[in-house]
Amino acid sequence: RNWYYGEKKTKIGDNEGETHSYFAESTHVHSPKPEYVRFSVGQVIVHKRLGYSGVIVGWDVTAKAPEEWLQHRYPPAKQDLKDTPHYRILINKVNGFGKSTAYIPEEEITLIMGLQVVHHPDMKNYFSGYSGSKYIMQPWLKRIYPHD
Repeated sequence: RNWYYGEKKTKIGDNEGETHSYFAESTHVHSPKPEYVRFSVGQVIVHKRLGYSGVIVGWDVTAKAPEEWLQHRYPPAKQDLKDTPHYRILINKVNGFGKSTAYIPEEEITLIMGLQVVHHPDMKNYFSGYSGSKYIMQPWLKRIYPHD
């Protein structure tokens, strides 16, 4: 399940520090879900600018990523995007986009309504089926996102 940095512990002096979780990979329960987090795990989206489709497999209330990544991704004019909800996406392989996952701010995505099949090798790890409006989370994922 880990991609890019995933979760890693930081040391504070001689003590183990807290676990830092990046790119919506946290296993902490996301409850309650803030009203301003508009999208849910299992929904199919399209990237507004780049055009690829995919399915949401996680979200963070604000961007959670290494500082170097955030600085590279968000130049000074886009710094405010770091404070908006971010979503981890399994990218639909039929798009031929090259990357298999993405971590993007809410403003860059929109929902696709109706039947949408997402082809990705990890789909069965996250979802057990499709309800007609969104993918059905596996029990382990539903425990993390109980309100989605």
